[in-house]
Amino acid sequence: MTAIVLKSFVFDRMTDEEFVAFCLEQRELKVERTSEGEIILMSPTFSQTGETNGEVFFQLALWNKAEKSGRVFDSSTGFTLPNQAMRSPDAAWIANERWNALTPRQRNSFAPICPDFLVELKSQSDTVEDLIRKIRGEWLPNGCRLAWLIDPDEEEVYVFRADGSQDEISGFDGVVSGETVLPGFELDLKELRR
Repeated sequence: MTAIVLKSFVFDRMTDEEFVAFCLEQRELKVERTSEGEIILMSPTFSQTGETNGEVFFQLALWNKAEKSGRVFDSSTGFTLPNQAMRSPDAAWIANERWNALTPRQRNSFAPICPDFLVELKSQSDTVEDLIRKIRGEWLPNGCRLAWLIDPDEEEVYVFRADGSQDEISGFDGVVSGETVLPGFELDLKELRR
């Protein structure tokens, strides 16, 4: 199960409206677009990856329900980044003031905003190296303030910050903190054990 990258003159010239129509025609696939206009088609995730992603989303949404400081988005959500890529993290959070600045029309499409916080969850079709490139090369330069790459098979969490610093957490024995971006949020890694 690997992603298929479509490169074509047609895709390079696709308007945002044409891209949305293309995505609506491909509902059974997860679709992303690079800043160069390449279309990336991905099949649905395997069940265990979906379960792990559900737990990450649940913990983030539960924290946000109490805090009411932002909006939480699942793995089906696409965001149009400032570099014109349309990407879809496995979980994301955007501060209320940034989300509320969007028009209703913008919110009802692939919103033109980069999440403040996001999670990329390694699945069987991913490599850690590719996801690190995606975080460093696309998410952080486009405005993400905090990103986590979670590798459930190796029980590793990579933490990336907007200032360029990063940490690695080995083992799912404790928690990973939302730091100043998500004050008070701690993801209980023990719940992600397979």
